[in-house]
Amino acid sequence: MNKNYIKQEPFSNTGFLRLPEVLRLIPVCRATWYNGMKAGRYPKPVKLTSQAIGFRVEDIQKLIKELGSQTQTTIEPSSGGVDE
Repeated sequence: MNKNYIKQEPFSNTGFLRLPEVLRLIPVCRATWYNGMKAGRYPKPVKLTSQAIGFRVEDIQKLIKELGSQTQTTIEPSSGGVDE
């Protein structure tokens, strides 16, 4: 058995996630996340303590659903570069 494997438990429907947990679910860099928060694309944090912030699970779940429902651009298959 691979000892580096970490079983990822699903998170609850309520509570808070810290930024590293959020970035494991939504794979963007920290700078992109902070820019997205500033632009209103990503949820704003909640102050948990004087030195800690978190993100509402409900907000992150909503964001994941929104990102999943966005249509992706389809790419037409090429003819292989051969003129017909």
